[in-house]
Amino acid sequence: MSEFSITSSDFKEGEEIPKKFGYKFENKKPKLDFKNIPEGTQNIALIMDDPDAMAAVGKVWVHWLQYFDFLSQDLIIEGKTDFGEIGYGGPAPPNGRHTYVFKGYALDVKLDLEEGYSKQELEDTMKSHIIAEAKLTGTFTP
Repeated sequence: MSEFSITSSDFKEGEEIPKKFGYKFENKKPKLDFKNIPEGTQNIALIMDDPDAMAAVGKVWVHWLQYFDFLSQDLIIEGKTDFGEIGYGGPAPPNGRHTYVFKGYALDVKLDLEEGYSKQELEDTMKSHIIAEAKLTGTFTP
């Protein structure tokens, strides 16, 4: 079986993320596709963050947290970004070009986190339940 992966029809691995997905632009969510989902997966979790923000603001900036039921894909529960909002917060580098990382996790359990959870709460809950991980990166320049 092929490896669990994330792709997007909106940008390719390592390429520039179009402006319409930027926080200060249209703040649209890019379309993500999870492929080769491992057997036994119950939930898929997603973390989108900006590790380049560490140099500018002293922390890895969280832009998107969500998890959903793999079987129905209709129950999506989103967490709180570092913008203080629930849902997607697009790229918004404070200085120059930044790289954004979309990390997907195939989980062997159904998560039970309330909307607005933090990245730390998600990571703590996922611990020891990750079947497979996938990553997609893109860059953004304001």
